[in-house]
Amino acid sequence: MEIKVIKNILGENDRLAAENQAMFQDKKVFVLNFMGSPGAGKTSVLEKTMERLKDKIKMAVIEGDLFTSKDAERIDKYGVPVIQINTAGGCHLDANMVQKTVKEMNLDELDLLVVENVGNLVCPAEFPVGEDARAVVLSVTEGDDKPLKYPLMFKESEIALINKVDLAPYCNFSMDSAKQDITSLHPGIEVLEVSCTKGDGLDRWCDWLLQKVAAKKGK
Repeated sequence: MEIKVIKNILGENDRLAAENQAMFQDKKVFVLNFMGSPGAGKTSVLEKTMERLKDKIKMAVIEGDLFTSKDAERIDKYGVPVIQINTAGGCHLDANMVQKTVKEMNLDELDLLVVENVGNLVCPAEFPVGEDARAVVLSVTEGDDKPLKYPLMFKESEIALINKVDLAPYCNFSMDSAKQDITSLHPGIEVLEVSCTKGDGLDRWCDWLLQKVAAKKGK
């Protein structure tokens, strides 16, 4: 019975995700599912992204969290439309939540929609929301063993940001090992070393986003 229930949940989510994807395709909005552990620095990366891109493209953010609107408040300071989803204990966003939320947005006015998922290296990878691509943020403070411990997250992501690289000298983190594990799980994945403090890798990250947006627009 439990297996049947899980299959039903996943199947319904996939159906709604397909509906969302068709809607985003019709509106030519590039949608990114932005994932990673609590404290990996997802919101910090988004803040730096807003600084660089808010005058170049039209973007909005859906913030997923268990409780509070602290992350949404951080994004709101950049003048970018943001809507908070509180899951009240749920470990991920799903397609239904996103579908209901985008009804409050004018997709005709957007080029990029970033869905910052709940901090978790497991569940978000199992529940597509209708995105065009997934990105995962891994902080050096988490350890270089995380890709092999949570392989699905890295297999499902098109790009991986290794964040807080300025702290690498103070952590027992092997950059070579982490990169090797990530690319062995997903050959062809793009891996960027990023520091929100120093600015490392952020221009490459923003260029990647701009290229994806342009491709979705057919430019």
